[in-house]
Amino acid sequence: MHRPSPRPFRTALDSALQTVSIERKGLQALEHALSGPLGEAFCEAVNRIAESEGRLIVTGIGKSGHIARKIQATLASTGTPSLFLHPAEAAHGDLGMVAPGDLILAFSNSGESTELAAILAYAARQKHCVIAITSVGTSALARASEIPLVLPTSTEACPMGLAPTTSTLLQLALGDALALALLEKRGFTARDFGVFHPGGLLGARLRPISDLMHTGDALPLGQSSLSLRSVILEMTRKSFGCMGVTDDNGVLQGLITDADLRRALSGDLDTTTAKDVMNAAPVTATPTTLAQDVLQLMNQRERPITSLFIVDEDRRPTGIVHVHDLLRSGLS
Repeated sequence: MHRPSPRPFRTALDSALQTVSIERKGLQALEHALSGPLGEAFCEAVNRIAESEGRLIVTGIGKSGHIARKIQATLASTGTPSLFLHPAEAAHGDLGMVAPGDLILAFSNSGESTELAAILAYAARQKHCVIAITSVGTSALARASEIPLVLPTSTEACPMGLAPTTSTLLQLALGDALALALLEKRGFTARDFGVFHPGGLLGARLRPISDLMHTGDALPLGQSSLSLRSVILEMTRKSFGCMGVTDDNGVLQGLITDADLRRALSGDLDTTTAKDVMNAAPVTATPTTLAQDVLQLMNQRERPITSLFIVDEDRRPTGIVHVHDLLRSGLS
């Protein structure tokens, strides 16, 4: 049986480059459009969502539905209460998910998706604000929307002009822009982000170090007048390879490490004091410092730190963390 010879790889690469070029032009058109009426409507949408006490109900069908699901997930993870409502299920009872005060964000390239009709009719009856992301300003969706966000005219990267490509990319870009504008408007922080992402590497990075530190009797501590012999005993009992040196008020004055001990062993263990051998400027962190920042703090030095004291605003030790605690948490 005759088999056609495979196309040269360069042909596939040419196709890829053409796709990227067409989609890049679409993004440039979107950037330009945001400097005009689209930008004004966008700001209005951001303000309405930010000021609302309800949730943002995100919906769409087909490829626009896939984009809507992604944007809803981004909104939820960045501090905008939201949920995805499938248009087909909405007409079969799921409209009950829409509560008073909720806003609706609908995605449809053509703006003529009949599956959205039930949601739009319900929104009109119940006085829900509808925000649309569509490419056709005269479409049914745009007309039914209080705030239509009309994307600029763009060429689909599909050589037949049929498969949604550039149009879905622009929906994605504008949806991401909406989510991030809301994030900034709300003052959403990395710490807030960590609350919604407790799992995996991201969750480990965004945990406050207070979640990982050792506290109480586990802390290797001693006063500056402590003899070197007593320092060795305290460091041996606590197994962190160091000891924090405090004054009479419990304020951290310095740090003694294994290396400091080795350098001091030639002296008298009973007359040499902790103050004589301590590092008077130890690196510390606060309980609210993110785990990722603590790990960076420990690794960015010429000689990495293996144990780090966590201190309060008065520099009193409240905890200690070993680099192995960070690695076990999922950081690397």
